[in-house]
Amino acid sequence: MYSRDPWGGPLEIAGGGDSATDDDRSRNLQDLDRAALSRQLDETQQSWLLARAGDSGKKNKRYVDLGCFVVSRKIFFWTVGTLLGFGLLIGFILLIINVVPHRHPKPPPPDQYTLALHKALLFFNAQRSGPIPKHNNVSWRGSSGMRDGLSDNSVRKNLVGGYYDAGDAIKFNFPMSFAMTMLSWSVVEYRDKYDSAGELQHVKEIIKWGTDYLLKTFNSSADTIDRIAAQVGQGDTSKGPNPNDHYCWVRPEDIDYPRPVYECHSCSDLAAEMAAALASASIVFKDNRKYSEKLIHGARTLFKYGREQRGRYSPGGSDPSLFYNSTSYWDEYVWGGAWLYYATGNSSYLQLATTRGIAKHAGAFWGGPDYGVLSWDNKLVASQVLMSRLRLFLSPGYPYEEILRTFHNQTENVMCSYLPIFRSFNFTKGGLIQLNHGRPQPLQYAVNAAFLASVYSDYLEAADTPGWYCGPTFYSTEVLRNFARSQIDYILGKNPKKMSYLVGYGSHYPKHVHHRGASIPKNGVKYTCKEGWKWRDTKKPNPYTLVGAMVAGPDRHDGFKDERTNYNYTEPTLAGNAGLVAALVSLSGLKTGLDKNTIFSAIPPMFPTPPPPPEAWRP
Repeated sequence: MYSRDPWGGPLEIAGGGDSATDDDRSRNLQDLDRAALSRQLDETQQSWLLARAGDSGKKNKRYVDLGCFVVSRKIFFWTVGTLLGFGLLIGFILLIINVVPHRHPKPPPPDQYTLALHKALLFFNAQRSGPIPKHNNVSWRGSSGMRDGLSDNSVRKNLVGGYYDAGDAIKFNFPMSFAMTMLSWSVVEYRDKYDSAGELQHVKEIIKWGTDYLLKTFNSSADTIDRIAAQVGQGDTSKGPNPNDHYCWVRPEDIDYPRPVYECHSCSDLAAEMAAALASASIVFKDNRKYSEKLIHGARTLFKYGREQRGRYSPGGSDPSLFYNSTSYWDEYVWGGAWLYYATGNSSYLQLATTRGIAKHAGAFWGGPDYGVLSWDNKLVASQVLMSRLRLFLSPGYPYEEILRTFHNQTENVMCSYLPIFRSFNFTKGGLIQLNHGRPQPLQYAVNAAFLASVYSDYLEAADTPGWYCGPTFYSTEVLRNFARSQIDYILGKNPKKMSYLVGYGSHYPKHVHHRGASIPKNGVKYTCKEGWKWRDTKKPNPYTLVGAMVAGPDRHDGFKDERTNYNYTEPTLAGNAGLVAALVSLSGLKTGLDKNTIFSAIPPMFPTPPPPPEAWRP
């Protein structure tokens, strides 16, 4: 029988077809109760059934219903308390860590090359011309040369700024440009090392001080120029006792004599060297797009001028020829072309730098006593090292491979010539290489060779090449580094005199440096040209320490005279210090910290042109 469920839907009731009575329903329910009671119950269920009135409250106190399951109240509170305890303990530990001052182990002291680097860079601060910034860190220097260029009626051009070359107050653009190129090259290769030493911003300021001045020496906004201001000041004293920068011994801040400007109208060597300086600096300042582009534009203009208006900047009889005479401009073509290629990625500059005829004129194939000697005059070997870098890492292939392979082989031959075993150059008994064949002022050449050896060894290691061959003998890169270290160690005091030729480094260094600014006290007295001679000729040490200046160096017998009047021993130069800085940063800190890729950032992807097919065979 079916009956309607009061909640909706049919309800089936067991039994006959007639309606069940209340007694029948009662009997059915009793049967169901007996069936339920006949099933075995566990202790919990039995306790529930046997609980007296009011026991339900006790049960609720003993258990906690978490919805998904029921858990003992005791276990629940023990678990929550444990979690809270652990949380408080962790928070307390973190609080102690954050509040209690940390005691980190002291970093290892900087190596000797890093210490020397800090000092060597300060020399450029002491050589600044123009308005001296407040953070110059050379207390005895002030603003000077504030009328340079403007006081020469034949020029009437603002040439304020730049650097004095050495112990005088002349601004020679040729060696100054070379110095800026060397500094920029070292930053391009070892930016991270400069940064680790805390000197990256400093060296960039030094470079920019120089490039800002170089941009003033020609019409840098033009695409075509016809002249360059090559020098400010005069040093020739052969025409009588006329006041000039060599005749007078006065502080740069007290100069009141005429400072003529020397202009050149066909100066390929100077133009190409200045182009190299600006192009290399543009890579240093690539994070400053506007300034970098300005430098590149100036470099292009200069190089174009140098190619079109052929000639040396220092013809016979000119003032530059007496002090920084350029012997050729072909090496500057290779040098400037290489840097412009790296700065712009324009393959026309690479084609020029790898032109066999230009390399031949630069002396790449004839050797000679000065082959492999890098200086402010001869940049061939540095150009070969730069081009070897291109071959090692990018390998542009045809049509450049033949000359690049030649440059690479020549670079390795030069590295062999630096090793004492081959006797290409003499060495003093104390171990200083005589790249200038026993002539005075040897250190500027030694530091350049040390840099080339160190940076080339880094190139080889970055290219996963463990060394190179000198004839049948294989030499590891460590041999090159040992040569570089030996030259720098000699300069820093490991020599027969036990003297550091870097002023301010160590306890025993030259005290009578040939330098006007450092030798005259800043006492409010303005000395005339001749009155200043007493400070030049006195036997007393300089009143100021020209920190970071690398002096000219010892003679070929390791002898040295600490005499202010003998500039062949005690005069420092911009070009010399730039090479020293480059060598120091290369050797400092980690074994290698070479920036492999930044120099290639402007070069587009290379798809080498296949070589032409061979000529058809003819019987």
